[in-house]
Amino acid sequence: MAKYHIAVLPGDGVGKDVMDAAMNVLEHVDIDAEYIYGDIGWEFWKKEGNPLPERTIELLKETDCCLFGAITSKPNEDAQKELTPELQGKGLTYSSPIVRIRQEFNLHTNMRPCKAFKGNPLNYRDDIDLIVFRENTEGLYAGVEFHPLPDEVRKALLLHKKMTKFKDVPSEDIAVSCRIFTKNACRTIVRDAFEYAKEYGRKSVTVVEKPNVIRETSGMMVKEAREIAEEYPDIDYKEVNVDAMCMWLVKNPQTYDVLVSSNMFGDIISDLSAQLVGGLGFASSANIGEDYALFEPTHGSAPKYAGQYKVNPMAMLLSVKLMLDWLGEKKWAKKLENAIAEVIKEGKVKTYDMGGSNTTLEVAEEVAGKL
Repeated sequence: MAKYHIAVLPGDGVGKDVMDAAMNVLEHVDIDAEYIYGDIGWEFWKKEGNPLPERTIELLKETDCCLFGAITSKPNEDAQKELTPELQGKGLTYSSPIVRIRQEFNLHTNMRPCKAFKGNPLNYRDDIDLIVFRENTEGLYAGVEFHPLPDEVRKALLLHKKMTKFKDVPSEDIAVSCRIFTKNACRTIVRDAFEYAKEYGRKSVTVVEKPNVIRETSGMMVKEAREIAEEYPDIDYKEVNVDAMCMWLVKNPQTYDVLVSSNMFGDIISDLSAQLVGGLGFASSANIGEDYALFEPTHGSAPKYAGQYKVNPMAMLLSVKLMLDWLGEKKWAKKLENAIAEVIKEGKVKTYDMGGSNTTLEVAEEVAGKL
């Protein structure tokens, strides 16, 4: 019986292309693993009215972790139009399957490394090596939203004095999204960031929020972070407002080490950071819970490139590296990262975004050959 049971969810569009690249590389990684494919994505929404079938949830429950490709998501109104005729009009609502997985398995910590590999012509600077810790299950992504505004919710909101300016606005003209923070989630993501900094010798942890304006939720994150920071006196603790952080990341990205933030802000600053080190083609991520984890590139499904094996597989391969680290296969994780770094530095085999003409699979084969 295999030591590891790993779910493989290619998803949509180029998710299938980069997953093929990942599996080609994993054939050269000598670990005892069984890879089990599962159903997820747009095709299952259209045919079954569910982009994340229950059979896939059960598959995840029976595995140690998951490799995920990419997913296509559209506004619900557009999604409805693509259902098969027999499913239309049944009141089905589209929701992101990856968000559901994060919440279903409490994958509370989203870790997104942003490292500049020498030789990458797309680098903003060659000395960037930071990592974003993003709370993964709450905030605006909690999905507590209203439109039109129900009477009972409207009555509750009108108890707040600042709702007075909206008291004459019809309920059908108001949309509300709730930014929900809990103390436990704030403490968990901040502690994970500090523990990572401690384990890997990182010098600083910076909390990125907006407590001067979003006083209650950002205020809670900062308050809990300050308390936890006291337990790590050897790590420099900083606080930066999210708008200023975007400016400083462009001006002095090399001065930052570990960044930690809530769901939406973390998403934004990690994408900005990714562009500094080559773009989403180099942006890997780990979604980590107490006893399960999912690893994925942060790019989308890019339907227009689906099946062309044109896109850069490095984000997917770096996600495989994160998976190997999480499984405790440190030797193979380091070997894979070194192979990726060597291919980038040589610059002989590269996809179109880096100025080359090689395919997704050719890049993967070059990486595999250096393991």
